[in-house]
Parts: sequence; structure tokens; C-alpha cells
Amino acid sequence: MKVLSIVHQRDTGSGVFADAVAERGHELDEWAIFGRSAPPAPLEDYGAVLVFGGAMHVDQEDRHGWLRDERRLLGHLVEDGVPVMGVCLGGQLLAKALSAHVRRMPSPEIGWFDVELTPEAETDPVFSGIPERFPAFQWHSYHFELPESAVPLVRNDRCLQAFRAGERAWAMQFHAEVTHQSLVGWVRTSKPGEDGPVDFPRLLADSEELIGGWNALGRELCGRFLAVAEATRPAATTRATTPGS
Repeated sequence: MKVLSIVHQRDTGSGVFADAVAERGHELDEWAIFGRSAPPAPLEDYGAVLVFGGAMHVDQEDRHGWLRDERRLLGHLVEDGVPVMGVCLGGQLLAKALSAHVRRMPSPEIGWFDVELTPEAETDPVFSGIPERFPAFQWHSYHFELPESAVPLVRNDRCLQAFRAGERAWAMQFHAEVTHQSLVGWVRTSKPGEDGPVDFPRLLADSEELIGGWNALGRELCGRFLAVAEATRPAATTRATTPGS
């Protein structure tokens, strides 16, 4: 199966999700959508789509015109039954494509924060069976609300952290894909005016302790998502058009 990874900037790639794709014997194509109008292969060739984060925001479509096209593309993919998993900005774009509100938070959520599964997660094919409460790595200043008819899966006291729409679309706020190398790079390039006050020495110390288990969980979540894609591939029909077409 070919898997498409949509990335929005150079330092927010597929991370450990790429490991999960390789472990299951699939082929991963990364599409830097901000610089290329079409994916590496026709959309109908892909059995699953992963969408990652970025420093831009969903309400900046005038500044980044490709965000509007990508939002529409994600809506078409969901309609066509193509399995989609969105992370951070990717999850927010997916929520907006499903007509849910995406809002700026009173203050950013950056670092390690505990999150909890909802009761609905017990029967979800991706989130069932993982710990009911776990520390998750966060780096976002916007959050999504629950789309109509979607299922809440993970929450904390700041916001909804993950949901499933229909049977094949997932969105999460936390960065389940992030590697230690990427995390350290984000700290080095952080902009205090945008990210607010963050205790970066503590964040890095916590990361040294937590990143190994976090990466294992990230690979597991992506692997479960891919298992759904493997099982549903014959039923999915990709009719979506590429951005700008």
C-alpha cells in the first residue's frame, strides 16, 4: 500500500509514523504541499493519508493559499472513505473541513501534558487498549472542537485532544509522531513572541525521560491506523482532486 504524508514545513515531517509505515511493509511518499501543487503520485494510488503540523494556522488561508485547497482536499478524502489521520495543524484542518470550529487558545500548550481517554475510546480501533491516562507532547496555540457526529477520544483540561469522524478519519492535537531530534529543533527555533513563556530546560529534561515511551506509542497508534487502511482499502475510492485543480 502507498501512504501519502502531507507536510507543511521542513521540520515537521512524518517522524516515527514513517517507521510504522515501513514496519508494515508499505511505501511512504512525503508531499511538501507548500511548495508543490501535486503529490508524487496520483491521489487514487494512496490507501491512506497522514497530515502533519506547521507553524501556520487554519485562519491564515489568505497568507497561505494552499491551506484552503488542502482543507477542501481533506473534506473530499473523508467523503470518499480514504483513511486520514491528522496531527496538530493537520487535525485542525481536518476538523475545519468537517465544519467544526477551530479557535485560538487563551495560551499555547507546549510541553508534556497529561491527557485522558474518553469512554468512547474503548471501542475505537486506534485508541482502544492504550493507557487511559498518559503524558503527551504538545505544541499548539489553536484547538479544534468536535465535528458533528464525530466521536471524542482523548481530552484534558485544556481542550479536546483527539476525535474520530466516521470510521476512517482521526485527528489529534498532540504530536504522536515527533522524534527527539525534531523536538530539540523546535525548541531551538521557538519564537517567544508567538509561543509565550515556556520552561524549555524542564521541557528538554522531561523529554529525555519520556520520549522513548512516547515514540513507541506513536508507532503503535500509526500502526493501528494503517491496519484500518489495510482492511478498508478495497472499499475506498479516491475521487478527490489535487489542490488548485
